[in-house]
Amino acid sequence: MKFSRIAHLVVAFLVCFSCAAQTAAPDEWAPVGKTLGRSGKLQDGVYKVTFPRTDLYVRIGNTKVEAAAGLGSWMAFRKTASGAAIADGDLVLLADEVNPVISALQAGRMEVTAIHNHLIGEQPQVMYVHFFGQGDAQALATTLKSALDKTKTPTVAAASPPAIPFPDQKLIETTLGKSGTVNGKVLAFGFPRPHAISMHKETLPPAMGMATAINFQPSPKGVAATGDFVLGEDEVQRVVAALRKGDIAVTAMHNHLLDDEPRMVFVHFWAEGAAETVAKTLKTALDAVTQNK
Repeated sequence: MKFSRIAHLVVAFLVCFSCAAQTAAPDEWAPVGKTLGRSGKLQDGVYKVTFPRTDLYVRIGNTKVEAAAGLGSWMAFRKTASGAAIADGDLVLLADEVNPVISALQAGRMEVTAIHNHLIGEQPQVMYVHFFGQGDAQALATTLKSALDKTKTPTVAAASPPAIPFPDQKLIETTLGKSGTVNGKVLAFGFPRPHAISMHKETLPPAMGMATAINFQPSPKGVAATGDFVLGEDEVQRVVAALRKGDIAVTAMHNHLLDDEPRMVFVHFWAEGAAETVAKTLKTALDAVTQNK
């Protein structure tokens, strides 16, 4: 069933209201951060902890992929109405880390919901393992720490990178129609869906990976951009066509979830070139999504 834009906005408001009602105080999540070895940030009721793979030197052609652009493991937690917790996220892994991590997740009764690439042509090859869990927050954190321990992921938080103006930031922001967030050498944007997305009937807010992500970083060709579009099945072909028309590489198309409602498709991309050219093509792809019409 297709809803009007107004109906979508009403649903989005109700989702945000529901999540706000279940917001946990930051100190409530302190034990989770302690178990993981790194504190997270609380946003709209979601406690999110990130683990950039700064130990890896991954390149595509002559471009080094910045950890904050496309090599960041993350895990997001929120409390449900019953007081239990749910968690989702994905872990950025080298090939030999994948199956030990899967075993660790399953040992803690967490679901592995997807295993796949996000990039193409990167050296070395990087894989992404997505997961979902529900139950006691501390037990979920313990399982995720066990999974991290099967990898060489740095778990000690590094000092925050200095705030450096991103080249062409204003041009990119004006083209995309919103402000971005600078993290070191990366300019990041998020475009939430205007409707609720759930797995196993538990709502996953935008901060739990349910927003289209677009990340810019420096490139020898100007800028590089990577990320993924979170799409309804009827939106996929329009977005893919818009990306290819602007010569942006479509690098993956797949699910991140199981038993999701509505069914969502994640389309990943990689682009390099002049900032204005790349940003204009990505804006055209955004405009091809129903939510932006």
